[in-house]
Amino acid sequence: MTAEKSPLIRINKYLSECGVASRRGADELILAGRVQLNGTVVAEPGVRVDPEADRVLVDGQLVNHPFACGGRDLTLLLHKPVQVVTTRSDPEGRQTVFDILPQQYKNERLLHVGRLDYFSEGLLLLTTDGELMNRLIHPRWHLPKVYHVLVRGAVSDIKLGIMRDGMTLKEGEKLAPVKVDILRKDDGGVWLEMTLMQGLNRQIRRMCRDLGWTVLKLIRVRQGPISLGTLNPGQCRPLTPAEVRGLRKAVCL
Repeated sequence: MTAEKSPLIRINKYLSECGVASRRGADELILAGRVQLNGTVVAEPGVRVDPEADRVLVDGQLVNHPFACGGRDLTLLLHKPVQVVTTRSDPEGRQTVFDILPQQYKNERLLHVGRLDYFSEGLLLLTTDGELMNRLIHPRWHLPKVYHVLVRGAVSDIKLGIMRDGMTLKEGEKLAPVKVDILRKDDGGVWLEMTLMQGLNRQIRRMCRDLGWTVLKLIRVRQGPISLGTLNPGQCRPLTPAEVRGLRKAVCL
C-alpha cells in the first residue's frame, strides 16, 4: 500500500499556520527575501510546500508545521496563576506558562494567544494552530474578554460612567467604552466585571490607576465563546471539538 502524501499548501498559508505571521505578513516576508524553501530564497508568494517533507526557513530559522509533528491541532485552556510569565522562556528565570503544563503537553508546539501579566490570572489559550492564533490576536478579529477585578477605592457611578463612556488614559490613549458592572462588595473591596473589546497593554490596571483604584486581584474569566469555568489556577484542559469550532467560527475561520 502506498503511503498517503500530505497535501501541498501555499507557503503564506504554511507560515500563517505555523504562527509566524498572517498570510499578508507572510507575503511581505517573502517579498523581502527573508524566506527560504529547501535552501533557495522564495521569490513568489504562490509557491506551494509539503508540510511533511519541505524545509522552510525564515531569517535563517527553521519553521516546523504542526502537521509535521503529529498531524493534529491542539488548543488548550489554561488557568494561568499569578507570578507566572506568559512567554516561552524568561531571562530573569521566572516560571513560565510552559513550565507549568502537564508532561503530556510539554513537546507540543504550542503558541500562547496574547498575554496575561505577571500578577494577573485566569483564562489563557495555548494552541498549535498558528492561523487561529493570528486571528485571535489581530485587532480586526478581537473577541470580547471578560475580567473579574477586585479593587480598593471609592467606586462611584460617576467613575463607572467614565469607563462606560470611553475614557482617555493619562498617556493620551483614547479607549473604547468598557462594559462594567459591580458584582459584589465585601470587606476586601469591590468586585467589578469588565468586558473589554480592545487589547491595550495593561489596560485594566491603567484605567483603574487613573480612576484612583488599586487593583487587588485580576482574573480573566472569558474570551469570546470560551469560559474559564471551574479550572483551578495551574490547571489546564484541551478544548473540545465543539469549542474549537465555536472559537474558529467567532473569528471567521
